[in-house]
Amino acid sequence: MSRILVVDDEKVIRSTLKEILEYEGHKVDEAEDGQKALDLVKENSYDAILCDIKMPKVDGMEFLGKMKQLEEDVPIIMISGHGSIETAVEATKQGAYAFLQKPPDLNQLLVTVRNACDKNSLVIETKVLKRKVTKTREIIGDSPGVKKIKDTIAKVAPTDARVLITGENGTGKELVARWIHEQSNRSNGPLVEVNCAAIPSELIESELFGHEKGSFTSAYKQKIGKFEQATSGTLFLDEIGDMSLSAQAKVLRALQENKITRVGGDKDFTVDVRVIAATNKDLIREIDYGNFRMDLYHRLSVILIHVPTLNERIDDIPLISEKFLIEICEDIGMSKKSFTPAALQELKKIKWTGNIRELRNVIERLVILSGAKITDTDVQMYANPAHSKIEESKKPTVYEMFDTLQDFKDFVEKKFIEEKLKKNGWNVARTAQEIDIQRSHLYNKIDRYGLSRADLD
Repeated sequence: MSRILVVDDEKVIRSTLKEILEYEGHKVDEAEDGQKALDLVKENSYDAILCDIKMPKVDGMEFLGKMKQLEEDVPIIMISGHGSIETAVEATKQGAYAFLQKPPDLNQLLVTVRNACDKNSLVIETKVLKRKVTKTREIIGDSPGVKKIKDTIAKVAPTDARVLITGENGTGKELVARWIHEQSNRSNGPLVEVNCAAIPSELIESELFGHEKGSFTSAYKQKIGKFEQATSGTLFLDEIGDMSLSAQAKVLRALQENKITRVGGDKDFTVDVRVIAATNKDLIREIDYGNFRMDLYHRLSVILIHVPTLNERIDDIPLISEKFLIEICEDIGMSKKSFTPAALQELKKIKWTGNIRELRNVIERLVILSGAKITDTDVQMYANPAHSKIEESKKPTVYEMFDTLQDFKDFVEKKFIEEKLKKNGWNVARTAQEIDIQRSHLYNKIDRYGLSRADLD
């Protein structure tokens, strides 16, 4: 079932279109002008929009222009009783999906709406598939640490300099490596990834350099290693701090001479590879412990990029969360959801031990378990349920929270007024009558406690 927004200042036309489209199985929302429509678009996801051109406040053409900035992919069908070829051409130039004259032919209307909804579904599916195939996402954030990473990538990517990326698990080291490759002169070549921590030490050399048939018991055929697979491209050695010393020696030779020898072979092969390495370990300390070669460290660390933890860039959390929210809703085919400002502030308070990876998991959990608006209460309840239970048991009782009787009275009065205002849809006159005080007194209390409608929505 598709969700469609009908925008027209004439109620009769809105009602007629709604009745027709609902009969065809669509879910329909209405807006009497462009401004109301923009407000609805910010709250909901639509598969298509039917929009009149002549309207008060924000007219159809202005709405079309703003929509292309807000939700570029949503098909917008313009409808007008004052249509002309010039108007149709101008609407098409601004990105309208189609242009229909009033009164629209019923069959033409239904076919146009169906095609627009199909187009929107294909656009979303294409974006999801492209994201899954490329794996390369945008580096999101405006914090100093992220800006420094972006500036460094811009300078380093076009060169063949080796890069060592450091940072905790889940901070996005792989994403940085992908961006270096994508912006390099080798972007048309392969990006070959090797997780050094996931491969047993006895197999790492075969994985990196390949082996000849019969070189060991299970070597039934010749194997091409990752260095050769990455020729003309980039080799990403993730978690290189976990590589065995014997493999480190061979990697060092490959970096020095641009040559490798397959396990069990005696022939050298020239390789043309750019190497990017990443680790969550302190390699200087590993060198002191005798677990990592100093000469290899200096070969790898021509350029050093440190990826900060999420706790070191909390101002980026709202941007990252909003991006994840859009992606996850698209991936699982769910209508668009949104965060309340208080929810984003609550996310910033969390200590993120798993960094970006943990944040994405939390956003996915919130998308599945929360309503259309994700609130601060949802974040407290679902972000870390086990932690919430522990913290809940540590919280003081309501009587322990206040030192004086007046403080306690103010707290209770504020909560009481909040609930009554919420119940009455912020109708101050009705609320004052219900709680039996003068309207002017209620306004004074609203000012005193700093209440606003936005806080109660």
